[in-house]
Amino acid sequence: MKAVVIRTFGAPAGLEVVDLAEPVPAPGRLRIATEAIGVGGVDAVIRRGTLAAYGFREGHLLGSEVAGSVTAVGEGVDASWVGRRVWAFTGLSGGYAEQAVAAVEDVLPLPDGLNGADAVTLGGSGVVAHFALDRARFAPGEAVLVRGAAGSIGITAVQLAARGGAGAVAVTTSSPERGARLRDLGATHVLDRSGGGGPDTPSGFDVVIDVVGGSRLPSFLDRLNANGRFVAVGVVGGQPPADFGMRLMDAFRRSLSFSTFSSDTVPGPERQAVRASQFTDAVHGNLRTVVHEVLPLDRAAEAHRKMDAGEVFGRVVLTP
Repeated sequence: MKAVVIRTFGAPAGLEVVDLAEPVPAPGRLRIATEAIGVGGVDAVIRRGTLAAYGFREGHLLGSEVAGSVTAVGEGVDASWVGRRVWAFTGLSGGYAEQAVAAVEDVLPLPDGLNGADAVTLGGSGVVAHFALDRARFAPGEAVLVRGAAGSIGITAVQLAARGGAGAVAVTTSSPERGARLRDLGATHVLDRSGGGGPDTPSGFDVVIDVVGGSRLPSFLDRLNANGRFVAVGVVGGQPPADFGMRLMDAFRRSLSFSTFSSDTVPGPERQAVRASQFTDAVHGNLRTVVHEVLPLDRAAEAHRKMDAGEVFGRVVLTP
Protein backbone atom coordinates (compact mmCIF):
# COMPACT_ATOMS: atom_id res chain seq x y z
CA MET A 1 0.00 0.00 0.00
CA LYS A 2 1.03 3.64 -0.46
CA ALA A 3 2.05 5.54 2.67
CA VAL A 4 3.99 8.67 3.71
CA VAL A 5 6.88 8.49 6.19
CA ILE A 6 9.47 10.91 7.56
CA ARG A 7 12.66 10.22 5.64
CA THR A 8 14.52 13.01 7.46
CA PHE A 9 13.37 15.33 10.24
CA GLY A 10 13.04 19.01 9.40
CA ALA A 11 11.45 20.58 6.33
CA PRO A 12 8.41 19.13 4.52
CA ALA A 13 10.75 17.91 1.76
CA GLY A 14 11.84 15.24 4.23
CA LEU A 15 8.52 13.41 3.77
CA GLU A 16 8.64 10.44 1.42
CA VAL A 17 5.99 8.33 -0.32
CA VAL A 18 6.76 4.63 0.12
CA ASP A 19 5.16 1.23 -0.47
CA LEU A 20 4.46 -0.76 2.69
CA ALA A 21 2.83 -4.10 3.37
CA GLU A 22 -0.87 -3.91 4.13
CA PRO A 23 -1.30 -3.99 7.92
CA VAL A 24 -2.91 -6.97 9.64
CA PRO A 25 -5.11 -5.94 12.58
CA ALA A 26 -4.00 -7.37 15.93
CA PRO A 27 -6.52 -8.53 18.55
CA GLY A 28 -8.85 -5.72 19.55
CA ARG A 29 -8.05 -3.68 16.44
CA LEU A 30 -9.53 -3.16 13.01
CA ARG A 31 -8.28 -2.08 9.59
CA ILE A 32 -9.73 0.82 7.66
CA ALA A 33 -9.48 1.66 3.95
CA THR A 34 -8.97 5.40 4.27
CA GLU A 35 -11.05 7.90 2.32
CA ALA A 36 -9.88 10.96 4.27
CA ILE A 37 -6.79 11.63 6.40
CA GLY A 38 -6.48 14.66 8.67
CA VAL A 39 -3.28 16.73 8.57
CA GLY A 40 -2.81 18.20 12.03
CA GLY A 41 -0.45 20.52 13.82
CA VAL A 42 1.00 17.65 15.84
CA ASP A 43 2.05 16.01 12.55
CA ALA A 44 4.14 19.06 11.73
CA VAL A 45 5.70 19.11 15.21
CA ILE A 46 6.67 15.43 14.87
CA ARG A 47 7.99 15.98 11.33
CA ARG A 48 10.28 18.77 12.47
CA GLY A 49 11.92 16.44 14.99
CA THR A 50 10.74 18.50 17.96
CA LEU A 51 9.47 15.38 19.73
CA ALA A 52 12.40 13.10 18.92
CA ALA A 53 13.20 12.91 22.63
CA TYR A 54 9.84 11.19 23.12
CA GLY A 55 10.79 8.27 20.91
CA PHE A 56 9.83 9.47 17.43
CA ARG A 57 12.39 8.37 14.84
CA GLU A 58 13.05 8.95 11.16
CA GLY A 59 11.01 6.44 9.18
CA HIS A 60 7.95 7.29 11.28
CA LEU A 61 4.59 6.85 9.50
CA LEU A 62 2.69 10.06 10.22
CA GLY A 63 -1.00 10.62 10.87
CA SER A 64 -3.44 10.14 13.72
CA GLU A 65 -6.93 10.69 12.31
CA VAL A 66 -8.69 8.94 9.43
CA ALA A 67 -12.12 8.22 8.04
CA GLY A 68 -13.04 5.33 5.78
CA SER A 69 -14.54 1.85 5.63
CA VAL A 70 -13.58 -1.09 7.82
CA THR A 71 -11.99 -3.86 5.75
CA ALA A 72 -10.89 -6.37 8.40
CA VAL A 73 -11.04 -6.97 12.14
CA GLY A 74 -8.66 -8.60 14.59
CA GLU A 75 -9.44 -11.30 17.09
CA GLY A 76 -12.12 -10.32 19.59
CA VAL A 77 -13.66 -7.60 17.39
CA ASP A 78 -17.26 -8.01 16.19
CA ALA A 79 -17.23 -8.88 12.48
CA SER A 80 -20.23 -6.59 11.92
CA TRP A 81 -17.76 -3.68 11.82
CA VAL A 82 -16.63 -4.80 8.35
CA GLY A 83 -18.05 -2.52 5.69
CA ARG A 84 -19.06 0.27 8.08
CA ARG A 85 -17.92 3.84 7.47
CA VAL A 86 -16.05 5.13 10.51
CA TRP A 87 -13.86 7.83 12.00
CA ALA A 88 -10.76 6.54 13.81
CA PHE A 89 -7.87 7.75 15.94
CA THR A 90 -4.78 5.74 15.01
CA GLY A 91 -2.52 7.03 17.79
CA LEU A 92 0.33 9.29 16.71
CA SER A 93 1.21 7.21 13.68
CA GLY A 94 -0.26 5.16 10.87
CA GLY A 95 -2.77 7.56 9.36
CA TYR A 96 -0.96 8.71 6.19
CA ALA A 97 -1.66 5.47 4.36
CA GLU A 98 -4.19 3.74 2.14
CA GLN A 99 -4.95 1.30 4.97
CA ALA A 100 -4.79 2.25 8.66
CA VAL A 101 -5.27 0.31 11.88
CA ALA A 102 -6.94 1.50 15.08
CA ALA A 103 -8.10 0.06 18.39
CA VAL A 104 -11.83 -0.63 18.38
CA GLU A 105 -12.39 1.75 21.31
CA ASP A 106 -10.93 4.58 19.20
CA VAL A 107 -13.34 4.02 16.31
CA LEU A 108 -16.71 5.71 15.89
CA PRO A 109 -19.34 5.03 13.21
CA LEU A 110 -19.99 8.01 10.95
CA PRO A 111 -23.55 9.33 10.88
CA ASP A 112 -25.32 9.58 7.55
CA GLY A 113 -24.68 12.94 5.97
CA LEU A 114 -21.15 13.47 7.32
CA ASN A 115 -18.39 13.06 4.76
CA GLY A 116 -14.92 11.82 5.59
CA ALA A 117 -13.18 15.18 5.13
CA ASP A 118 -15.52 16.88 7.60
CA ALA A 119 -15.14 13.99 10.03
CA VAL A 120 -11.33 14.25 10.20
CA THR A 121 -11.56 18.04 10.45
CA LEU A 122 -13.80 17.85 13.52
CA GLY A 123 -13.15 14.47 15.13
CA GLY A 124 -9.95 15.22 17.02
CA SER A 125 -10.04 19.01 17.21
CA GLY A 126 -13.62 19.28 18.40
CA VAL A 127 -12.94 17.15 21.46
CA VAL A 128 -9.86 19.24 22.34
CA ALA A 129 -11.83 22.49 22.03
CA HIS A 130 -14.72 21.14 24.12
CA PHE A 131 -12.63 19.82 26.99
CA ALA A 132 -10.21 22.77 26.96
CA LEU A 133 -13.13 25.11 27.65
CA ASP A 134 -14.32 22.69 30.30
CA ARG A 135 -10.82 22.61 31.87
CA ALA A 136 -10.90 26.42 31.88
CA ARG A 137 -14.24 26.35 33.76
CA PHE A 138 -15.68 28.63 31.09
CA ALA A 139 -19.01 30.17 32.11
CA PRO A 140 -21.59 32.24 30.18
CA GLY A 141 -20.82 35.94 30.10
CA GLU A 142 -17.05 35.52 30.34
CA ALA A 143 -14.57 36.99 27.88
CA VAL A 144 -12.65 34.34 25.92
CA LEU A 145 -9.54 34.69 23.79
CA VAL A 146 -8.63 31.94 21.30
CA ARG A 147 -5.00 32.34 20.33
CA GLY A 148 -4.22 30.82 16.93
CA ALA A 149 -7.86 30.55 15.93
CA ALA A 150 -7.43 29.77 12.23
CA GLY A 151 -6.79 26.07 12.75
CA SER A 152 -9.42 23.41 13.31
CA ILE A 153 -9.10 23.48 17.13
CA GLY A 154 -9.41 27.26 17.23
CA ILE A 155 -12.32 27.36 14.78
CA THR A 156 -14.26 24.90 16.90
CA ALA A 157 -13.36 26.66 20.16
CA VAL A 158 -14.68 29.95 18.76
CA GLN A 159 -18.00 28.35 17.88
CA LEU A 160 -18.35 26.56 21.21
CA ALA A 161 -17.53 29.70 23.21
CA ALA A 162 -20.03 31.75 21.22
CA ARG A 163 -22.68 29.04 21.52
CA GLY A 164 -21.96 28.85 25.26
CA GLY A 165 -22.88 32.49 25.79
CA ALA A 166 -19.46 34.14 26.04
CA GLY A 167 -19.59 37.87 26.70
CA ALA A 168 -16.82 38.32 24.13
CA VAL A 169 -14.95 35.93 21.85
CA ALA A 170 -11.65 37.41 20.72
CA VAL A 171 -9.25 35.71 18.31
CA THR A 172 -5.70 36.23 17.16
CA THR A 173 -5.05 35.68 13.49
CA SER A 174 -2.76 36.83 10.70
CA SER A 175 -4.99 38.84 8.37
CA PRO A 176 -8.23 40.85 8.17
CA GLU A 177 -9.59 38.26 5.73
CA ARG A 178 -9.16 35.49 8.25
CA GLY A 179 -10.60 37.74 10.93
CA ALA A 180 -13.73 38.25 8.84
CA ARG A 181 -14.15 34.49 8.45
CA LEU A 182 -13.75 34.00 12.19
CA ARG A 183 -16.34 36.69 12.88
CA ASP A 184 -18.71 34.72 10.67
CA LEU A 185 -18.07 31.73 12.96
CA GLY A 186 -18.81 33.68 16.15
CA ALA A 187 -15.78 35.85 17.00
CA THR A 188 -16.61 39.33 18.25
CA HIS A 189 -13.09 40.84 18.30
CA VAL A 190 -10.14 40.25 15.98
CA LEU A 191 -6.57 40.77 17.21
CA ASP A 192 -3.29 40.48 15.38
CA ARG A 193 -0.76 37.81 16.32
CA SER A 194 0.82 40.00 18.99
CA GLY A 195 -2.57 40.63 20.59
CA GLY A 196 -3.15 44.13 19.27
CA GLY A 197 -6.68 45.14 18.32
CA GLY A 198 -9.09 48.04 18.02
CA PRO A 199 -10.17 50.42 20.80
CA ASP A 200 -13.12 48.19 21.69
CA THR A 201 -10.91 45.16 22.40
CA PRO A 202 -11.45 43.84 25.93
CA SER A 203 -8.67 44.89 28.25
CA GLY A 204 -8.57 41.44 29.78
CA PHE A 205 -9.92 37.93 29.39
CA ASP A 206 -11.32 35.38 31.79
CA VAL A 207 -10.24 32.46 29.60
CA VAL A 208 -7.42 32.05 27.08
CA ILE A 209 -7.27 28.93 24.90
CA ASP A 210 -3.82 28.85 23.29
CA VAL A 211 -2.90 26.63 20.35
CA VAL A 212 0.34 28.50 19.59
CA GLY A 213 2.70 28.62 22.58
CA GLY A 214 6.01 30.11 21.45
CA SER A 215 7.93 33.16 22.60
CA ARG A 216 4.88 35.43 22.94
CA LEU A 217 2.98 33.21 25.37
CA PRO A 218 4.01 35.23 28.48
CA SER A 219 2.53 38.44 27.09
CA PHE A 220 -0.85 36.71 26.80
CA LEU A 221 -0.68 35.62 30.44
CA ASP A 222 -0.59 39.36 31.15
CA ARG A 223 -3.99 39.68 29.41
CA LEU A 224 -5.81 37.54 31.97
CA ASN A 225 -8.32 39.13 34.29
CA ALA A 226 -8.14 38.41 38.01
CA ASN A 227 -8.96 34.71 38.51
CA GLY A 228 -8.30 34.19 34.79
CA ARG A 229 -7.51 30.74 33.38
CA PHE A 230 -5.05 30.02 30.60
CA VAL A 231 -5.15 26.61 28.89
CA ALA A 232 -2.41 25.62 26.46
CA VAL A 233 -3.58 22.99 23.96
CA GLY A 234 -0.69 23.13 21.50
CA VAL A 235 2.76 24.48 20.72
CA VAL A 236 2.59 24.90 16.94
CA GLY A 237 4.65 28.08 17.38
CA GLY A 238 7.30 26.31 19.47
CA GLN A 239 7.92 25.95 23.18
CA PRO A 240 7.41 29.02 25.40
CA PRO A 241 10.37 30.58 27.26
CA ALA A 242 11.61 28.39 30.09
CA ASP A 243 10.85 31.10 32.66
CA PHE A 244 7.32 31.96 31.49
CA GLY A 245 5.93 30.91 34.85
CA MET A 246 7.49 34.00 36.43
CA ARG A 247 4.70 36.05 34.83
CA LEU A 248 2.24 34.11 36.98
CA MET A 249 4.32 34.62 40.10
CA ASP A 250 4.67 38.34 39.38
CA ALA A 251 0.86 38.53 39.26
CA PHE A 252 0.45 36.41 42.40
CA ARG A 253 -2.30 38.58 43.92
CA ARG A 254 -4.50 38.21 40.81
CA SER A 255 -4.89 34.42 41.33
CA LEU A 256 -4.14 33.42 37.76
CA SER A 257 -4.10 29.79 36.58
CA PHE A 258 -2.12 28.09 33.82
CA SER A 259 -2.62 24.52 32.63
CA THR A 260 -1.82 22.33 29.69
CA PHE A 261 -4.45 20.09 28.19
CA SER A 262 -4.25 16.90 26.17
CA SER A 263 -7.35 14.90 25.30
CA ASP A 264 -5.33 11.80 26.24
CA THR A 265 -6.28 12.57 29.85
CA VAL A 266 -10.01 12.28 29.15
CA PRO A 267 -11.51 8.78 29.50
CA GLY A 268 -12.22 7.23 26.11
CA PRO A 269 -16.00 6.88 26.54
CA GLU A 270 -16.28 10.59 27.43
CA ARG A 271 -14.28 11.58 24.35
CA GLN A 272 -16.43 9.38 22.13
CA ALA A 273 -19.67 10.75 23.58
CA VAL A 274 -18.64 14.34 22.86
CA ARG A 275 -17.37 13.37 19.41
CA ALA A 276 -20.62 11.63 18.50
CA SER A 277 -22.62 14.66 19.66
CA GLN A 278 -20.43 17.02 17.62
CA PHE A 279 -20.75 14.84 14.53
CA THR A 280 -24.53 15.06 14.88
CA ASP A 281 -24.29 18.83 15.32
CA ALA A 282 -22.22 19.05 12.14
CA VAL A 283 -24.77 17.04 10.16
CA HIS A 284 -27.53 19.40 11.33
CA GLY A 285 -25.51 22.55 10.67
CA ASN A 286 -25.11 23.48 14.33
CA LEU A 287 -21.32 23.14 14.20
CA ARG A 288 -19.35 24.11 11.12
CA THR A 289 -16.24 22.45 9.79
CA VAL A 290 -13.73 24.26 7.59
CA VAL A 291 -11.77 22.14 5.12
CA HIS A 292 -9.05 24.30 3.61
CA GLU A 293 -8.13 21.90 0.82
CA VAL A 294 -8.23 18.23 -0.14
CA LEU A 295 -4.99 16.88 -1.63
CA PRO A 296 -3.85 13.44 -2.78
CA LEU A 297 -1.81 11.45 -0.27
CA ASP A 298 1.33 11.73 -2.37
CA ARG A 299 1.19 15.53 -1.94
CA ALA A 300 1.51 15.35 1.85
CA ALA A 301 4.72 17.42 1.71
CA GLU A 302 2.78 20.19 -0.04
CA ALA A 303 0.16 20.11 2.72
CA HIS A 304 2.93 20.53 5.31
CA ARG A 305 4.51 23.39 3.35
CA LYS A 306 1.18 25.20 3.38
CA MET A 307 0.88 24.70 7.14
CA ASP A 308 4.43 25.92 7.78
CA ALA A 309 3.78 28.99 5.62
CA GLY A 310 0.63 29.86 7.58
CA GLU A 311 -1.57 29.49 4.52
CA VAL A 312 -4.09 27.04 6.00
CA PHE A 313 -7.44 28.17 7.39
CA GLY A 314 -9.14 25.12 8.86
CA ARG A 315 -7.64 21.76 7.98
CA VAL A 316 -5.93 20.19 4.99
CA VAL A 317 -7.21 16.69 4.23
CA LEU A 318 -5.40 13.96 2.28
CA THR A 319 -7.07 11.29 0.19
CA PRO A 320 -5.46 8.06 -1.12
